[in-house]
Formats: sequence, structure tokens, C-alpha cells
Amino acid sequence: MIRLHRLAPLLLAACAMGCTGSLFQSKVPPPTIYLLGAVSGASPPAAAISVDLAVLKPHVRPGLESDRIAALYPDRHLDYFADARWSGPLGEVLQDVAVQAFHTHAALRNVSGEASVFASAYWLEIEVKDFQAEYAAGANAPTVRVRFLARVGTSADRRILGQFAADADQPATENRLTAIVDAYARATDAALAKIVADVDATLAKTLEAR
Repeated sequence: MIRLHRLAPLLLAACAMGCTGSLFQSKVPPPTIYLLGAVSGASPPAAAISVDLAVLKPHVRPGLESDRIAALYPDRHLDYFADARWSGPLGEVLQDVAVQAFHTHAALRNVSGEASVFASAYWLEIEVKDFQAEYAAGANAPTVRVRFLARVGTSADRRILGQFAADADQPATENRLTAIVDAYARATDAALAKIVADVDATLAKTLEAR
């Protein structure tokens, strides 16, 4: 036992010396970074609703809040596509895309990503319940499932004005990452378009009731 204890540090040192070159020279290629953005569409109405809205950072379901692109398999185990990443943590990415969607489709005077920037009178909070590519048994390609819960309210008293659900499923055209990311973009755009329309209608109604 005494000999083994004395030899262990020597063996560890020899191993470290032999492995030094490989530890700091990884041959693994860097991941491909994918950027989500709002799908371009028609210009917003000229007569904007005279309110300012802050889109808060979404609350993301555990397992999805990272920069990894999620895949769900028939046995319900969650995994991630290798060598692929979103351009940032999912909550930050979706906050940015939501602001883009409002700029593209909404009739609001101003939309920002931070409440402090323009002291917005209204806020939007999004909860991300699903945001994964789901593989069904026997399917050749996955279907991207996006499910958001949203609520809009007033900044002054935190009063809830409306709550909405937005779901979108988009099949990928093939089992390739570029096609899967495209399905993510289309499903995200469809879900956010519904939220934009619901928020527009709610805030317009709120102003009319004053």
C-alpha cells in the first residue's frame, strides 16, 4: 500500500505531461451559429396606436433555456443537435425576435426590449412552454412545436389587461439542420404574429375605454 501511494503522484504527473498537447488543442470544429429573426411581412398600419410597450425577457421552460437547439424524441427524452447553437440563450433570442415582430406587424407607437429605456406604460411577458423539434415514430423529419403563453399589463400598477396563448407547429421539409431551423423560424413567426395581433387589439380597446 505504501508503494502504491507513492507511485500515484508520479503516474499522474507522467499522464499529465503526456496529455498536455491534446488537452489544449481540440480538433472539434466550432458549432454553427443560427440566428432567428422575424419573417418579413407587410408594413404596420400608418396610424399607430399611441402607446409604448416593453417586451420583457421571456420565462423559458427548464431544459430549453440555453443556446442549444432542442430535439424531443418519441420516448420523450430531450436532446440537442450536435455542433449547432442559437446566437444566444433562448430567452434573449426570443425577446429580440418578439421586438422585431412588433416592429414589423404592430400598430404601436414604440416597442422596446427593456422597460427602462423608454419608460413604457405597458409591458408584455411571454412564457415559453414548448420550443423544440419533435420526432414522431416513423417520421422522416421532425415537426417544430412552439407554444407561448403571454400577458400584457400596465407598468404603473402591474394590472393584467389580457392573457393569450399562441401555438404553432411547423413540419421541417427534410431532416437537415437548415430545414429544421427554417421550420423553427416559421413556427416562431406564426406564434408571435398571433401575440402581436392580440396585444394590438387589447391595447386599442384599453385606449378607447379611457
